[in-house]
Amino acid sequence: MTIPSPSVVLSYEDAATVVSGHAERVRLWLRPTEKVPLLSAAGRVLAEPVLADRDQPPFARSTRDGFACRAAELRAGRLKVAGQLRAGQAWTGGEIRTGEAIEIMTGAVVPPGADCVVMIEHVSVSECWISLAPARELVPGENVVNRGTEARAGDVLVPVGRRIGATEVAAAAFSGNATLAVFSKPRVAILATGDELVEVGDVPLQYQIRNSNSYSLATQATAAGADPRIFPIVPDDPVATERAVGEALQCDLLLMTGGVSMGKFDCVERALLARGADFFFTGARIQPGKPVVFGKLRGPYFFGLPGNPVSTIVTFLLFGAPMLRALAGESESGPHFGSARLSHEVQVRPGLTRFLPARVESDLRGARIRRIAWQGSGDLTAAAQANSFLVVPEASDRLADGDIVSALML
Repeated sequence: MTIPSPSVVLSYEDAATVVSGHAERVRLWLRPTEKVPLLSAAGRVLAEPVLADRDQPPFARSTRDGFACRAAELRAGRLKVAGQLRAGQAWTGGEIRTGEAIEIMTGAVVPPGADCVVMIEHVSVSECWISLAPARELVPGENVVNRGTEARAGDVLVPVGRRIGATEVAAAAFSGNATLAVFSKPRVAILATGDELVEVGDVPLQYQIRNSNSYSLATQATAAGADPRIFPIVPDDPVATERAVGEALQCDLLLMTGGVSMGKFDCVERALLARGADFFFTGARIQPGKPVVFGKLRGPYFFGLPGNPVSTIVTFLLFGAPMLRALAGESESGPHFGSARLSHEVQVRPGLTRFLPARVESDLRGARIRRIAWQGSGDLTAAAQANSFLVVPEASDRLADGDIVSALML
């Protein structure tokens, strides 16, 4: 057996396209579903659409505190206030009569015959009479949402494949759903490899490091909607690595860290080949994370991620998370990029798409991003200060202060 040719090292854009293509195939798979209580559905992916159980709003609704009336009548002169309506109160008075207005609260039913609601701030009130304030305009339909304007009974409020957040939960509750159908979480196996690794609770020798990658990946996988399982650390041994790969074949996605570079003891790709792996690429022209590997076993897809901690985090964000979100049934699975104005000049050597630790800070005026100084892809101290990674395109050697740039968001 031979390792795939180094010619399968792709640009970031091409590697992302390869992953996206396989993610599209994954979305066609039939996957198990389950019913969960509404609050337990938060963070899951919707498997059945949320439908409107009735017209929304179910009545003509006032959007302001004020007075329901006919616009033309109030423009022409003063009107008598003939009643009051609160939100949640039924109107039983029939159609409002000519020359009358009804005091109304936000969310209340607009009575028949009224074609607008004038805001209380826009009228003069004298005892039980109102008149339009000087220089104020009023048109039919103002401050009224008619029945069914937002949705008709049976309309899809939240489609299948949507990640469920606060607004989706609100829409489900609004339409009477105490439970939701969601896709079952994909199972993710996480294998960290390397003779230098020890467990988190161990005291490392001077030449050893604690295994952080399994825990960062488990955290990222959970956020992407998966059920992660951390396997024991795998030594740099072909037999042990192949055995560990075999034990992970029942998962939906295999994430391996370390052992994918060109070193003498890097044996992950050999172990994957021994298990019948197909490789789609064996590297990407990115920093950090150039040695990233993507392929498929007889069962799960797999990623071989570089062992340096920041490389592991970045390559998962770029490639692992999109595939995992597709496995979870999510319809929008690409990496999460944003844009911000650069706070200073950045110079790099061209030839790689670079993802540099950075921090985005935003307010009403917009977002700004600043690069965080780092010592390379093993520098977790810098990564812990970051909330994003500044993107420098492959052909660029310089980004200027004030440029609008892309950021890969954590």
